[in-house]
Formats: sequence, structure tokens, C-alpha cells
Amino acid sequence: MLLRKYLLGMHIKNFITDNLERVIIIEFEGFDEIDDLVTLKLVVELMGKHSNILLLDETSHIIDCIRHIYAENTDNTKTRNLIPKYKYTFPISDKNNFLEINNFDEFKYILQQQNTILNIETLPSILVDSFNGFSKLFIENSIQFLNIETINEENLKKLYAYISKIVNTHSTSSLTFKPIYNSNKKITNYTLELLDEKNNNTNTNVSNSSDTLKKFSLNFYLDDYYYQKNTSEKLITYRNSLLKFILDTLKKYQKRLETMNKKLKECDNMEKYKIYGELIIANLYKIPNENIEKITLENYYDNNNLITIPLDKKYLPNINAKKYFKKYNKLKNALQIVTKQKEETIQELNYIESIIYELENCNSLEEISNIYEEISESSIFKEHLPNSLSPKSKNQKIKKSNLTKNKTATFNPIKYKIDGYTVLAGRNNKENDYLTLKYANKNDIWFHTQSIHGSHIILKIENTPPSPETLSKVASIAALHSKAKNSSNVPVDYCEVKYVKKTNNAKPGMVIYTHQHTLTVNPFTPS
Repeated sequence: MLLRKYLLGMHIKNFITDNLERVIIIEFEGFDEIDDLVTLKLVVELMGKHSNILLLDETSHIIDCIRHIYAENTDNTKTRNLIPKYKYTFPISDKNNFLEINNFDEFKYILQQQNTILNIETLPSILVDSFNGFSKLFIENSIQFLNIETINEENLKKLYAYISKIVNTHSTSSLTFKPIYNSNKKITNYTLELLDEKNNNTNTNVSNSSDTLKKFSLNFYLDDYYYQKNTSEKLITYRNSLLKFILDTLKKYQKRLETMNKKLKECDNMEKYKIYGELIIANLYKIPNENIEKITLENYYDNNNLITIPLDKKYLPNINAKKYFKKYNKLKNALQIVTKQKEETIQELNYIESIIYELENCNSLEEISNIYEEISESSIFKEHLPNSLSPKSKNQKIKKSNLTKNKTATFNPIKYKIDGYTVLAGRNNKENDYLTLKYANKNDIWFHTQSIHGSHIILKIENTPPSPETLSKVASIAALHSKAKNSSNVPVDYCEVKYVKKTNNAKPGMVIYTHQHTLTVNPFTPS
């Protein structure tokens, strides 16, 4: 609000930095309410936990700042008064100003004052402790860039010349930055190297050689980096939130399965209760008609061996027989119902685990959105699925997928080229269904890990049948796109697409198949 009050309508006049400190002064110029020309300064101090933003007037007195600091409240003599009405002073530092160094001898003399042995390990720390504006990472990268392996006078001269070239260059008229892409991480890392345009030499290989000869806007790469970082953070946030919700659902179904297993275990005694009831009824003529705790009878189901039947003393023997028959009938009905429910619960657990596998392998918000759309249509999740877990905007409607309606629908499977054949891998359950049941031809070959959650893999067959080596390579891709991707010797089934069917009311991605063959492979992407 303060900045809006003072800076709205002004324009930026100048940027000022001093002594390689991480302090930026932005000068603003404009007119006040009586049309007098006014100059204000916005000071941004980037110093870790001591960072601050201050607004100064024309006389460099503080109008206000984010963090108010009172020097009298501390014994540290370096602390400044950063409160309104006080005159602003730069941060105090005991370190040397590299810009005031005139030659290599002065540079070397300052390093020697540290009384520490100079080597590859200690040099970054010594330079950071000796000069303002340096970081360990900058010095370590400089040493690596110059291929310095030992610290001697010649290598120190090279390092001094390299650092001087960077800090004393105020424009890119004679220097070019080269972006180095690190594709091993989810967020692209840009390492910026200084190149001499006259020689344009570097000892680092670059994946995009066209960028080495062009100057580029540093702001573009910063914007690109932070856009990717923000996207990655959003991806992690939505994925973890959705994953937590699905894992909670998984626990509920696992608990339900445990309850069913206990119930089915009780059904193991159902035949025993039936025998108890039959034996009591068959021997009523010789059983005393009185309340007793137990009775011993001949069991004609077991060669007339004696069997002791417990009775409820509150009831007569004939009533006990009826209760045993009632228990038997109850457990018999429960066995039929619970067995069916258990099969359904196991299918639902398999489906939930397949969703977890998909989420763990998501690499974009679009893939998470597709999974959210899928589970929002499922009876397992939709009643309790909050809208806040959707990566889509609250006001943005989720479009219904048309993958199951027509064969010309656009979709984005993962594509490979193996020995001249096209291989496609589904990214989620809905895409798996579409890929196998709609897109693939009947003579194409379908791959899937045996009894392990994974993607449907389709090997497109044009004319000639694939060789055993090609089948093995595609099976390796199927293993790679499965929950067993970090295992070895993964069994993979394959058959023609015409033998893959989907049963009624089956969950997305769930199919049955016949006429399959099995290959045991290691997960990898063939070159």
C-alpha cells in the first residue's frame, strides 16, 4: 500500500549497485500532487535472513521499510537503524572491494592475509571471506570452468583474470553468455558461461549449439527457469494432495477387505453348526428335556465317534438345535454375499493402486488433470472428491474426454520407434482403454506386465511380423512403464489385440486377455 501511494505513476530513472554488494537501488522520478518533480529511491537488500526493502526520499531518509531494525537493541556494531525518518546507510562490511584491486599482486596479498593453506578445497571459502559479492558456488564453477586442479601462482592469475573480466564488464558488447541445459533434472538448470566473442572458445559441450553464437536475454532464461520451477511446485502440490486423498481411500478399502476376511473366516464353522443341529434333532428322544450346558452324542458323520456339543443353558436342547440351524443359514448367506463383495473390493483395490501408480509417474499438470477427471467419474471417489484437488481453475469446466467415443479423437500416448515399428504406451487408465480397445487394430500386439500395474503397450503391425528380438525390446518398454520398473526379470504378457476384452462394468484400464505368451525381461528403453 505504501509503494502504491508513492510510486504509482512514476517511471524508473536509474538502477544503482555498489561494491558488488547484493543491494540494488532503483531510482524513480515523477510529479507529486502539486506537480513538483520528485525523486524517490527503492532499496532492495538481498542478504538472506537480513533482507529488506526500503523506500527513501530525495535526501536518502527512510520513508518506510518492511523490517524495522533498531541498532540500540543489539550489541552488534554493524547493525544500522532502519526505521522511518533515519538516514539510510549502506550495509557495513569488513571485506575487501574487489573493484578496488588494481593488479594480481594485491589480489594475492589479500589471500595470503588469511593465514590458511591455499588449495582447491579452501580457496572458495577464502575468497568469500576476503571479498564482497562472491559466493562459493561462483568460485567453484570458475575453478571448474578453467580446469584448475592445483593452486599455484599461474592458476591464481588465470582465476584473477577470469573474475576481473566478469565483474568489470558492464555490458555484453564484448562478451556473450552461453546457456548450458541440464536435462537430468525435472527443472531445466541454466549454467551461464562467459565467452569471448573473438575466439568463442569453451571447454564445455552444449546440447543446443545454435545458442552459443547468439546473445540472449537473461530475463528470458530467468523467466523460463522460474516458470518451470513454479509449474514443478504446482505439480508436486497437486499430485501430493491428490495422492493423499487416494491413499486415504485405499486404507478404507484395505480395512474393508480385512473385515470381509474375518467374516469369511467365521464361515469356516458353518458346517459344524449344521452338524450340531442335526445331531441334536436326531437324538431328541434320548436327550433329557432340561437345561444343560453340553451333551455328548455319536456323530454319524464321523464313524459314530463321540462328539461333545456345547449348549446354551438358558434354552432347552430343541431350541439350541434351532439356534444352530439359524447360525448355519446366516453364515451360508453371508458366505455368498461377502465372497461377491470381496471380489468387487479386490477389483476396486487394484483400480485404486493403478491410479496411485499413474499419479506417481505424472510429469505434467495436464496428466494430473486427466487423472482427476477419471476419478471424478468413478463411484469410488466422486462422492468425497473435493474440487480443491483439481489442478484446473475453479471457474474452468473440465471437458469430458471423448477417447471412448470415436477412433479419430486426439490423444497423446508415449511413442517409441523400435526396429522400424511404432510402439505406443498409454499414460493413464482412460488412455489405456482407448489405445487398446479403440485405436489399435486387431492384428496389433498388446503388451502388459503380468499381474503388475502398468501401462498398456501397443506394437503397431504394418506388414511383416516382428522378430523375437523386437518383441523382447517392446516387452522391456512394458516393464519400464510399470510398477516393476526398478526390478529385474519382470514377466510381461503379450498377445494380439483381438484377444483383449473388457468385461461389463470393469474399471478404466482393466481388461482380460487370452492366447498370451510371456517374456521375462529387464526394464529399459532400447536405443
